[in-house]
Amino acid sequence: MSFREQKKFLEELKRYEWKMEEKDKADYKLFIKRDKDEDEFDSVSMKRLKSLHEKYYTTKSKLDIEQFFKKTQ
Repeated sequence: MSFREQKKFLEELKRYEWKMEEKDKADYKLFIKRDKDEDEFDSVSMKRLKSLHEKYYTTKSKLDIEQFFKKTQ
């Protein structure tokens, strides 16, 4: 994992911090502190960050706008 992916995961999780359980929030804050020190995470930390990302980050499906503009014959 690269430093860029680490930043991306932390930025995406920022909006979901209020939803996190106490242990997850403590881990997230620790990751933020380590990121401010510009440390690259080891494999164990990155695995934990990925699991937090999968648990809390939800991707929103985009509507297909074209369906509203199709002509019916």
